[in-house]
Amino acid sequence: MKTNIIFLLCFPLVVLSFSSCKDSKKKNEGKDASPAVSFIEGYVVKPSTIDETIMISGTLKAYEETVLMPEVSGRVVGLNLPEGQFVKKGTLLVKIFDGELQSQLKKSQTQLEIAGQTLSRQTELLKVDGISQQEYDQTRLQVNSIKDDIDLLKVQIAKTEILAPYDGVIGLRSLSLGAQITPASAVATIRESDKLKLDFAVPGKYSQMIHPGTKVKFTVEGDDTKFDAAVIATEEGIELNTRNLRARAVVEMHGPSLVPGAYANVELRLNEDHNALLIPTQSVILQERNKQVIVCKNGKAVFTKIKTGVRKASDIVATEGLNAGDTIVTTGVFFIKPGSELKFAKVK
Repeated sequence: MKTNIIFLLCFPLVVLSFSSCKDSKKKNEGKDASPAVSFIEGYVVKPSTIDETIMISGTLKAYEETVLMPEVSGRVVGLNLPEGQFVKKGTLLVKIFDGELQSQLKKSQTQLEIAGQTLSRQTELLKVDGISQQEYDQTRLQVNSIKDDIDLLKVQIAKTEILAPYDGVIGLRSLSLGAQITPASAVATIRESDKLKLDFAVPGKYSQMIHPGTKVKFTVEGDDTKFDAAVIATEEGIELNTRNLRARAVVEMHGPSLVPGAYANVELRLNEDHNALLIPTQSVILQERNKQVIVCKNGKAVFTKIKTGVRKASDIVATEGLNAGDTIVTTGVFFIKPGSELKFAKVK
């Protein structure tokens, strides 16, 4: 009798415990299943034709630019530096006082004339043995020595002149007539005006596509006109710090906005791809080491790693990880978990 009473008291507790475990199992099963995600938008990946064009920054430079500086110290006695004006190659721009050198030159020229006359007479005497060979040789050496002195004086006089090294435009001068200058004095700057150089740097992965003759287009600040340039040279290697390849192009065009030092936006067209998989940039999930998109497979979310290439304003080229015909999620990507059921409100 006592045993039956104990069984009757314990039976409800066992039933209650079993029911509680069953309910707990159902709740856990409900937790494991990812809920369906609806009202999202998708995009069907399909091949497109695009021009692989990258935009990079550049700088315009004078094709030739020289800071004019004297070779000797002295007083400026002649000045021909028309600021902002064009001068021809060889034009005398600055003259330094050379009176002492000119006097020495005249003296040496007189000595040469006298020694030359003496040599002429001795030449005739040597023919009739009227003079020794030794005396004749000494006079001839004296003539040659005086000629060397004259050449040296002419070089020193040439150093008192600053000539235009090429056809170009003179910048702002920094001295006046009568000023004392030294070899460390910067007189002015001359720049070649016929053409310009355009320097820019290309990401290393495009280095094989840049070579002499490659055409580029560019614009400058304050002017929407597109100017043409052609690459003339590149560096032999990629810079370690920036991983860029430095390149230089020549600009044959002219315009008021094309001035040395101007900032340029360079448009570099690499090639044309007829099978580019262009996807919206908003569909790409950026991670620390890679990029992902959410692909809909059998109605469920599959996170797929991709690699990307050229980027446009709102699209980017997927180079690896996707195939034509894949449907990817473009909205709400941060609220979707792997394996979630996807219900699209709109698919482009």
